Amino acid sequence: MTEELKNQCQDLTQTLTIELPCQIFERVQRYAKENGMDVAGVLIEALDEFLRGQG
Repeated sequence: MTEELKNQCQDLTQTLTIELPCQIFERVQRYAKENGMDVAGVLIEALDEFLRGQG
């Protein structure tokens, strides 16, 4: 982790609460189960991949 990123937040993680449509949440749960992940991990990876692609 870079010093710049460390200085942006006091903690390494922040809490975010969102509401997802049921169908999307079910797809995320299914993907997580099929890939041995938890829902949070799937959402973090998906958001990171999306944001990196915006470059």
